[in-house]
Amino acid sequence: MEQAKIDKNLTDEDLVGRIVKTNNTHLFAILYDRYADVVYNKCLSFSKSTEEAQDLTHDVFVHLFVKLRTFKGKSKFSTWLYSFTYNFCVNYVQRELKKRKEKFISSEEMGHFSGESVEISDEDIFDLKSDKLEKALKLIDPDAKMILLMKYQDDFSIKEIKESLDIGESAVKMRLSRAKSRLIEIYKNL
Repeated sequence: MEQAKIDKNLTDEDLVGRIVKTNNTHLFAILYDRYADVVYNKCLSFSKSTEEAQDLTHDVFVHLFVKLRTFKGKSKFSTWLYSFTYNFCVNYVQRELKKRKEKFISSEEMGHFSGESVEISDEDIFDLKSDKLEKALKLIDPDAKMILLMKYQDDFSIKEIKESLDIGESAVKMRLSRAKSRLIEIYKNL
């Protein structure tokens, strides 16, 4: 019992070191408990449903257990895990895109907009814009989506994105600029 208390107080880096040395699933469960919600929320931003996000979260942790020894401690574990999760989700989305063609808004989906005059509230307008933005984010390249979410959803600084993706600051700025331009282009064409 005392061992479990000690294990829960370990830093992430110490915990990872022990897991790598022992392959102890109890220790990995502690790591899982610390980060399951964070990983789930990232997976949810790349998935179409809560069930798919749960499956992705499970898959991330299965792969994490195998790849944990690749963590070298050059950054905080949480930053490394964040990057690991993003890369896993981007790869997943790319595989899914190869399996099926991306669908655009069908005329059936747009069928509810008839020529009738209907009073639309401000909230309806905001929802439409939000829906359109969500659709644009689903259509954008996964790498572009990843960097946009890091910057605007997760409030990462340029430096944090640089460290997480292991690229230069100018590359981060360039990728952000291109991703924003592409998002606006897709948004305008919806």
